[in-house]
Amino acid sequence: MKKTHKKIDNPLRESLTRVCDIALVKIEGFKWLTHMVDYDDFPRSLKVVCVFDNHQNQTLAQDQHKHDYMCDLINQALLKENIKLPNIKGQVSFDSEERCDSQHGGNWARRLG
Repeated sequence: MKKTHKKIDNPLRESLTRVCDIALVKIEGFKWLTHMVDYDDFPRSLKVVCVFDNHQNQTLAQDQHKHDYMCDLINQALLKENIKLPNIKGQVSFDSEERCDSQHGGNWARRLG
């Protein structure tokens, strides 16, 4: 990883870790999040995936506007690091461990790739 990429990656990971810690407490069924990025096209290329334990909890979170809450958390955390996403709703997606298990045998690398 290039030195300039590390300058972006460290605060990005720290911000997303803080979001994850909050969501673990505040959102039922939320388990973890991950991100993918092409640092040569940052921040436009950033994709964040928020993962729930099962589809039912993911749907419940959406019905209770927790997906919007997650997007707001992510956006605010990144803004504190002077990272402005051009399309927060298009750059954050939601998934479940249950769906990955049934559709990709639990292989997240293949699912996200």
